[in-house]
Amino acid sequence: MAYESTKNRWKGMGRLLKAFKTEIAPNKEQRMKIIRSIGVARFLYNQYIAYNRRLYKMYQRGILDEKQKHFVTANDFDKYVNHKLKKELPWIDQCGSKARKKALVNAEQAFRRFFSGTSGFPNFKKKANQDVKLYFPKNNNGDWTIWRHKLMIPTLKQVRLKEFGYLPVGAKVTNGTVSYVAGRFYVSVVVDIEEKSKYNKDLEASYHTVTDGVGVDLGVKDLAIVSDGKVFKNINKSSKVKRLERRLRREQRCLSRKYEFRKKKGGKTAAASANIEKQKLKVQILHQRITRIREDYENKTVHEIVKQKPRFITVEDLNVKGMMKNRHLAKAVAAQRFNHLLAKLKRKAEIIGIEFREVGRFYPSSKTCHDCGHIHKGLNLKDRVYVCPACGYMADRDYNASLNLRDAKEYRVA
Repeated sequence: MAYESTKNRWKGMGRLLKAFKTEIAPNKEQRMKIIRSIGVARFLYNQYIAYNRRLYKMYQRGILDEKQKHFVTANDFDKYVNHKLKKELPWIDQCGSKARKKALVNAEQAFRRFFSGTSGFPNFKKKANQDVKLYFPKNNNGDWTIWRHKLMIPTLKQVRLKEFGYLPVGAKVTNGTVSYVAGRFYVSVVVDIEEKSKYNKDLEASYHTVTDGVGVDLGVKDLAIVSDGKVFKNINKSSKVKRLERRLRREQRCLSRKYEFRKKKGGKTAAASANIEKQKLKVQILHQRITRIREDYENKTVHEIVKQKPRFITVEDLNVKGMMKNRHLAKAVAAQRFNHLLAKLKRKAEIIGIEFREVGRFYPSSKTCHDCGHIHKGLNLKDRVYVCPACGYMADRDYNASLNLRDAKEYRVA
């Protein structure tokens, strides 16, 4: 299975960098090397977080002042790993030096974001989440060579692809990452391609607007309601997703019972550990299937919105974090993945040349009558049809909001 990223960026006249992600089929030796390397990278990431966390707590208690070194950079910690930690733990060498260094750089960036106030305090990476990726730059001419059915990954050598012909054969790759999720292996490469290449479908017939601007209202009942009349249903209400969620609940209960049985026995037998790992893999696979279904639907929704090339797209700046505090809606809001959808829509609009507008989160798009402009302050969430008390205008609540977003006068261009 292959996934094409929307993270394009211009590199120069007629050329750009584009990311491709696809599944690989490594042999047994390559699989073990990937899993071991990911484990080492995760271990070093957590060691770096723990070290700086201790320094930060000492700084908070007044033991360290501003003049003293209360934060260690990735370069300094990498020197500590090479000169001291590797002697104590020689298995660290099972992971490549560039992959280890990239894991530490990612941890440093997490601290930098915390210090700048853009994110919370960095957390440790858990083995069950499997969110660590191995980074490999292109050091030699033979690295990251792409053939139709395989590619050359540094330190792993030639690895077979699951999907033949998806990656641009013979293209120049600048760097790439290898990841492991729910028993499957993926590779993501950044490729230098021509602007008019057949692998860059996003820019096909770009910068030629066909329709006027549209407003997009996101919701829980339906994923997106567009001012041109298109309605994108909630994929989480489909029978396929509901069936997978029921299976997921059963498998999670089974995993929980295995943990409880292990606690009652009071020991850690090899058979119990093996069975628990098998059951954890079943849960991870179901999580992954549901996530892929949602991602696919998001991509199709974004494509349908932008394929008419509207002059602009207007959305509302949603307070997703605040919506998640409502315990009655938190699960439904999380399943809709509003932030992912908006990020993809914004990036796709930027690539094609569509103006992306955002109105303030306090703009009363749902309560404002599109016909006369009256604000219906008594409108409740259960009222799915908007009836204006001033002029009698009647329309679907979400469709009325999308029209107001389209015609909004105050907005910011993202």
